[in-house]
Amino acid sequence: MRYINIDSVEPGQYLGKTIFSSNGTVMLSEGVQLTVFMITTLKRIGATMIYIKDPQFEDIEIVDVISEETKGAVMKQMTETFESIRSGKDFNTKSVSVSVDKLMEDIMGNKDVLIQLSDIRTQDNQHYVHSMNVCMMSVLVGINMNLNHIQLKELAIGALLHDIGKIELITDDESKDMKLHHTWRGFEVLKQKREFNLLIAHVAFQHHERIDGQGIPRGLAEEQIHLYAKIVAVANTYDNLLFDESTGKRLLPHEACEQMMALAGTQLDHEVLVQFLRIVSVYPTGTSVRLSTRETGVVVGQHRGLPGRPVVRVVRQDTGNEIDVKEVDLAKHTTVFIDGVLT
Repeated sequence: MRYINIDSVEPGQYLGKTIFSSNGTVMLSEGVQLTVFMITTLKRIGATMIYIKDPQFEDIEIVDVISEETKGAVMKQMTETFESIRSGKDFNTKSVSVSVDKLMEDIMGNKDVLIQLSDIRTQDNQHYVHSMNVCMMSVLVGINMNLNHIQLKELAIGALLHDIGKIELITDDESKDMKLHHTWRGFEVLKQKREFNLLIAHVAFQHHERIDGQGIPRGLAEEQIHLYAKIVAVANTYDNLLFDESTGKRLLPHEACEQMMALAGTQLDHEVLVQFLRIVSVYPTGTSVRLSTRETGVVVGQHRGLPGRPVVRVVRQDTGNEIDVKEVDLAKHTTVFIDGVLT
């Protein structure tokens, strides 16, 4: 399996990972043979990168922190929750809590798996995928920071609903009023839910604050910002750098990590960022890379604790058309480096 740009996909290739719609239903199943119409449709709805099956890398398994079943269920629940708010109705906090329990069960069972944000985003599902990713990353960071189960669940709910204030659209003029900013509106929605700890509402309220006090909506700094919000801020920043909803621009994971390290101590909390960098895959499995040896290959394995030193499979064809395959474990070959990502 390889992770490639949609522009490089050809008719007849097979989809490597299921694509979900916003309501959690399957749009395209893993293993379907892609047609011109399917590829064109994926481009039209905003998909930029997808997994495809490749005979030379058919043994590569993409291990996800959350199962396909859980992803579908969580996205379905989020659709119902947001639609309730849009229509002025009360949303079911118990159903949200049950969905978070299932999500946390998956995360706890795969807490040693490095994060790879490889779910295919479309204009239809991007808001839900973003919220689910931020939740997943936040919980893994919380585990690294030794939060207990109750704290992890509060963090998970806050992370999943951190952008709930974006549901009701406002005009550009209204956006200049901080009390109409989505952080305020999210806080107002969630603080009414007595079934939730008030700290959950403060995740929505504070996730755009900065350590240096230059954030919004209140200009809080350092210890004034709750740990949950600091964690969600880091996860939110990373996911936004990989896919900016407003511009459609993407950074590669290693580029996003480098940019975030430059924000440590000013925009992002340094200790939270240190723990975050331990749970994310800098070069996701299936990514094509160029090594410092000038060889090209595909990332086929990861090392927990060494996210920047994956295992790379190099496939070469010699003059006699013989296929030569070797794997370079960068954790062992310390003088070899990834020189670039081939998109």
